[in-house]
Amino acid sequence: MTAPAASLAVAIMGPTASGKTAAALEIAARIPSEIISVDSALVYRGMDIGTAKPSRAELASVPHHLIDILDPTESYSVMQFRNDAIRLVGEISARGKLPLLVGGTMLYFKGLKDGLDDLPQADAAIRAQLDAEEAELGTPALHARLAGIDPVTAARLKPNDSQRIQRALEIWLLTGQPMSSLLEKAPKSTLPFTLLPIALEPGDRSVLHARIATRFDAMLKDGGLIEEVKTLRARGNLHPGLPSMRCVGYRQTWEYLDGLYGLAELREKGIAATRQLAKRQITWLRSMPERHVVDCLAPDAPAQVLREIARFTGNPEH
Repeated sequence: MTAPAASLAVAIMGPTASGKTAAALEIAARIPSEIISVDSALVYRGMDIGTAKPSRAELASVPHHLIDILDPTESYSVMQFRNDAIRLVGEISARGKLPLLVGGTMLYFKGLKDGLDDLPQADAAIRAQLDAEEAELGTPALHARLAGIDPVTAARLKPNDSQRIQRALEIWLLTGQPMSSLLEKAPKSTLPFTLLPIALEPGDRSVLHARIATRFDAMLKDGGLIEEVKTLRARGNLHPGLPSMRCVGYRQTWEYLDGLYGLAELREKGIAATRQLAKRQITWLRSMPERHVVDCLAPDAPAQVLREIARFTGNPEH
């Protein structure tokens, strides 16, 4: 089949274990495509099992981008992703192929679609000050402080969401203005292409939960995930505070290797954390009324995605 017009990119979004990669590969087999990963964990080299990274055969079957581009010591921002994604969409379209933006990092999708704010960069001195206050008073106390300064932002953050609470307080200290106010004033950016958002969502949440458990068990099989994290720890330059090591599955396995709990509890905590991630992803998706929803549990989910593309482009060949 021929690729759609060069100005179109298709976003295949969904919670973890919803079959996004399988759907994208099936679409790529029908329409000349290249895949842009929208996943904050797949960017890291040496993190394969716990991220459910596509296999070598899958990676070889269709060009993939933004996978294995960073060392786990590095970080990757929404701004970096947006710039990379826009550049890649242009390059893929110029090759006459359909760009498929595939993944579950909803913040990346939001940053791509809505553009980025002009918030100030992090300040090391203020971060150190906030770290000290958090160590002394606790994260809930910082959340209460934020509620007095920026109730809108505080209302959407959990009282133990240390990273985001600190960022909101940092912005207040740097600008004297609430983060919510600055975000409201930020001009919306437009994309240089049309984005068709397709969401793979479960018609039955319990089936997705069962998939999550099965996948996490597969990660633990024969000690695969544990050995992977052991190898990462043995490098000596990684720690649990890094964005890479905060990824679901890696944080819990690191704590297991620290002796904080046993194997059964590692499994329990890993599955619970993955389910919580899926819940947050679905909440994000439901805040996007423009998305086209496909039941990820339907046996013909990839075919439904192809029909959505055909309907959008007006090309019955798809």
